[in-house]
Amino acid sequence: MSRRREPVPFDFLAEADRFRSNVAPPPGQRASAGQIAGRWLLGLTVVAGLVGALLIGMPALTLDHSSTGTQRSQASEGR
Repeated sequence: MSRRREPVPFDFLAEADRFRSNVAPPPGQRASAGQIAGRWLLGLTVVAGLVGALLIGMPALTLDHSSTGTQRSQASEGR
């Protein structure tokens, strides 16, 4: 008893599992020296921007102990 496959839309997709090609895709083009230098420059710019933002933002992240001390003394004096 031969079993017949049910026809499906886009039958070529169902047959693609059985198909194996021996043709390799062409190799990708190598990046030129200018493209490599541009990628490095872009990477360094991003890293420098992150480091600069961190350095500029550090003072805002530190606690200012002198201002909290004055607030405590004014509160303890009953003002």
